Amino acid sequence: MLDDAQDIHPLFAGAPSTTEFKKLRKRIVRQTREAIDHFGMVEQTDPPPKWLVCLSGGKDSYTLLAVLHELKWRGLLPVEILACNLDQGQPGFPATVLPEFLENKGVPHRIEYQDTYSVVVDKVPQGRTYCALCSRLRRGNLYRIAREEGCSAVVLGHHRDDILETFFMNLFHGGRLATMPPKLLNEEGDLFVYRPLAFVAEADCEKFAKSMNYPIIPCDLCGSQDGLQRQQVKQILDGWEANSPGRRQVMFRALMNTRPSHLLDPKLFDFEGLERGSLKVDANPEALPRLR
Repeated sequence: MLDDAQDIHPLFAGAPSTTEFKKLRKRIVRQTREAIDHFGMVEQTDPPPKWLVCLSGGKDSYTLLAVLHELKWRGLLPVEILACNLDQGQPGFPATVLPEFLENKGVPHRIEYQDTYSVVVDKVPQGRTYCALCSRLRRGNLYRIAREEGCSAVVLGHHRDDILETFFMNLFHGGRLATMPPKLLNEEGDLFVYRPLAFVAEADCEKFAKSMNYPIIPCDLCGSQDGLQRQQVKQILDGWEANSPGRRQVMFRALMNTRPSHLLDPKLFDFEGLERGSLKVDANPEALPRLR
């Protein structure tokens, strides 16, 4: 069905007609749908739930927006979609790019201006990274906007590699086994946070956005600082992938296949209560989704 050049959502207008791009598009759409189904992201409500889909202007959020609209347009995603860009007041940010893009594609949207840039620059000591405070302020504003718009979920463009990198950042620097969950309930308990690209590789997002010639807006706040922990982790993973192609995917699948009895956390497994002759099974028998 996706091979028909005329059978597309406006966000795919001008898409390359090559076999390579069609395969890429099919793969991203399939993996996104699998993640939505596997992690139960769609609530069965009447009226259907409304999602606030966050658009930063980067390759990942463009990919997210296009694929969600593709699924909705085909009747496979029963939700209302509202795109949202939070203009954080960064100097030189091209404020007209995203509104014009969304208007041209006929995508319902909200553009919000909040100068969090000045707050971050003022509060963070020189030489320290901005990411933590910047993301906290951004998240607070997005939660507020979601509530104002009657949305049940904030939807983010984090992909497989973001999730894997966050796991290793927590492992190397945080002393814990944790990452970005594909589905999360906020602390107030009134909003979900979804990451539908959880199964999608960053390289596919990059190829997709580049092939579609979407107007990419770089982040000059965090991206301009050298020596970020995430960049260090990314370089390590790149090296492993180069030496053993497919290593990222194997490690990602491990995050979906944990054995609490083979770790060391007594909050997850009752080691004290383990006795000879007892049978304790902690493996999840549910089959994992395809991640080809």
